[in-house]
Formats: sequence, C-alpha cells, structure tokens
Amino acid sequence: MAELGHVVFYVRDLQASMRFYTEAVGLALQGMIFRGRGALLSGGRTHHELLLLEVGDAPAGPLQGRRIGLYHTGWKVGEDIADLKAALQRVTSMGVEIEGIADHTISQSIYLKDPDGNEVELYVDDPGVDWRNDASWMSAPVKTLDLYS
Repeated sequence: MAELGHVVFYVRDLQASMRFYTEAVGLALQGMIFRGRGALLSGGRTHHELLLLEVGDAPAGPLQGRRIGLYHTGWKVGEDIADLKAALQRVTSMGVEIEGIADHTISQSIYLKDPDGNEVELYVDDPGVDWRNDASWMSAPVKTLDLYS
C-alpha cells in the first residue's frame, strides 16, 4: 500500500516559512539539514511530512490560477469543527489572509497561502460521514461554512 511520505517546497525565506508551517499549520521542527538551508517538519506521523529548502529571492514564485501542477497541500489540523475554529483564530492572529472557507461534506476547510504563495488547506474530517461505505459525499456540492459564529 502506498501513502504520501512527504512534500518538498523551495522557499525564499526559510525562517518565514518555518514560522508559517509550525505556527499556522502546527507542524514541529524535526531538524535542520544542508548547513541550515533546509528544515524537516512533521505532524508526528513520520520523520518529516514537509521539507523546506531555502533558495532565496531569485526564482519566480508558484504559478497562480488554473495551471498544470500542484494546486495545494492539505493539512488535517484536528478532529472536529472546534479544532478548525481554533486554527482559524491562530492564523488570523498571525495576520494570514484567508482565501476561502468551505464545507466539502466529508471535511471542512480553510484555505490560505504560505509566505511563498503556495495554497494551503487546513481541514478537519466530518466524523459523521462514513466515506468507506458511503460515496454520496463525492457528488455533494461545496457549501459555505461559517466559522466566525
């Protein structure tokens, strides 16, 4: 059985990206590599789910809009809607702009961008949806979600 092991991002400012992924997403720094130009971060499932490699200001950022390639990374930030509300409070207190909030039936999500413009989804699964035995969620429309009340 295959599972996603890790994602690697080239970043402009390693410290800013480390702050975002530890404080906004909730990953923990596991260690530094490549003479301090790389950071291994983990949510605890494995040695690292994310590797950040600093490349400085020269390269262009990620493409925006409809394109081929990575759309976003999704990070599960808890077990219920209260955990998602806590994540929303955390990122807004950091000054991170919210790009969107959605109810996907199977999960509820907040969308934002990291310091380099990569889209990030913070989500919780809906414990009331039995995705293993009921595929009806796949045809459900995306609904609005109010996390502010």
